[in-house]
Amino acid sequence: MIKVKGFLLLLAVLCVNTLFAQTEATGNIEMADGMRSSGKIYVVVAVLVIILAGLLLYMISIDRKVSKIEKEIEQEKK
Repeated sequence: MIKVKGFLLLLAVLCVNTLFAQTEATGNIEMADGMRSSGKIYVVVAVLVIILAGLLLYMISIDRKVSKIEKEIEQEKK
């Protein structure tokens, strides 16, 4: 579970770093403005959030399964 918390911390740091990098950019991005004005940017963001949430839930489930197997192996050794 500690590995998952470390991953979440790393993900948060990377997201914050990306946000700061975007605020420092002085150029105007036409594609983003066009997608924002037509409402498509929200679909893109929603899809990305769903994909990342799915990956996070998958990693948590794998971590729980591995922890359970480790406990079973530890009990068999005793």
